[in-house]
Amino acid sequence: MEEKKGLKAFAGENPTWLFWACFIALVATSFGFIIRTQIIGDWGIQFNLSETQKGELLGVGLWPFAITIILFSFIVDKIGYGRAMIFAFACHIISAILTIFANGYWMLYIGTFIVALGNGAVEAVINPVVATVFHRDKTKWLNILHAGWPGGLVLGGLITLVMGPGVDWRWKVALIFIPAVVYGLMMLRTKFPVHERVKAGVSYKAMLQEAGVLGAAIITIMIIRELGRVFQMSLTLQIIIAAVLVLGYGLYVRTLGRPLFVILLLIMIPLATTELGTDSWITDLVKPIMTDIGLQAGWVLVYTSFIMMVVRFAAGPIVHRLTPLGTLAVCSFIAIVGLVTLSKTAGIMVFVAATIYGFGKSLFWPTMLGIVAERFPKGGALTINTIAGFGMLTVGVVGAAFLGNIQDNQIDQELRTKNPALHQRIVDAPKVSIFGEYQPLDHKKIEALPPEKQSKVKAIVNSAKKNALQTVALFPAIMLLCYLILILYFRSKGGYKPISLTEGG
Repeated sequence: MEEKKGLKAFAGENPTWLFWACFIALVATSFGFIIRTQIIGDWGIQFNLSETQKGELLGVGLWPFAITIILFSFIVDKIGYGRAMIFAFACHIISAILTIFANGYWMLYIGTFIVALGNGAVEAVINPVVATVFHRDKTKWLNILHAGWPGGLVLGGLITLVMGPGVDWRWKVALIFIPAVVYGLMMLRTKFPVHERVKAGVSYKAMLQEAGVLGAAIITIMIIRELGRVFQMSLTLQIIIAAVLVLGYGLYVRTLGRPLFVILLLIMIPLATTELGTDSWITDLVKPIMTDIGLQAGWVLVYTSFIMMVVRFAAGPIVHRLTPLGTLAVCSFIAIVGLVTLSKTAGIMVFVAATIYGFGKSLFWPTMLGIVAERFPKGGALTINTIAGFGMLTVGVVGAAFLGNIQDNQIDQELRTKNPALHQRIVDAPKVSIFGEYQPLDHKKIEALPPEKQSKVKAIVNSAKKNALQTVALFPAIMLLCYLILILYFRSKGGYKPISLTEGG
């Protein structure tokens, strides 16, 4: 009853409509993600892409998210949530059209870049809106909201899989029009709340001070570094641009920021790579195993996403019993077991390993958002969206491409060692990524090989893909250590407690 009164106070007469409009907008963002994971192999063959280039395309579907979610966080309370959603809707429609008519790597890259901008605008709105509406139980309701992400993965994945590999990938890209049009129409009659920071009278400057210079520096350097790579800026120019932006921010806020926020920001690097980096590649990585048992590889991602959706809807009792940090520590341990098991399993047992991994990754993202919303309410839209934006940024710039680069280098090394003559026949010209120079394989040269040599190449490639899953298990191991330290820290301070602006916290 108390929650319903709060809903009406914040969200007008129809808070249920508001919540589900936000939920379906998030479904639209995950449609684009799941579709890319299912057609990345088609892109690789049609446009002769290396594994690293495929990783870069998966990555650009994530890191530009940080640009809009962070930039809109600075202004969304001033321009209004409705205008931000109009921008998101336009990006989703335009990007789908560009991708459908793509003729090469860079057109695919631009189309994917634009959809990521739209995704960032969506989350710049829905995270602070739901945290405001459900201000007394933020972690629980942010988990329920973010059940929309795996919900979209399941729905979009099922439709894509039913369409089958024989359907042209362009028809699959067009699926994003369905949720985009639905949330676009719903938003026309949505009344948005005033954020709790604004309502409590916390100043704009105080909001910026929560992140501080350190938070701004970490994010700015990462964004400028990737923009510099894309637009081929010199390192000197990148340093100058980043320095000017960080210095300007610092002169205004005159504080380093909250240490705990900076720590949580850095933890998002392994968290985002564990969840979204692995999800970006999981279909491609388990394809050899799934092919052996006669199933499409996409079923693994759909299955783990279904587990995630169910667990997030049931997150309330779990988080209440374990506390947010305890929940994250337990999930980190389960994710380690799941990823190592996935790297070693074969046959139908892949679904047992996927079950473990699915449970492990389920509560990572929204629980971190909940902790930030509960501990830094003065940060308003900025802190909650910055933590999400930085997660997408790191997995987009580093995580997805890193997993692709691991595969390229492992394949190159094993082929060079085991069969130097074959290596020379199928290797492509050296390419450059954020991780340095690498030498990928040329798919067209592989197709020209005799069948027995193609089988040798395939065996080495499959081995490298499985090894990548074991490597990524290092990331949840780092997270587990960090969460245990934070649990001990809060115990020394009397225990973890949310801070409420409405109660004078």
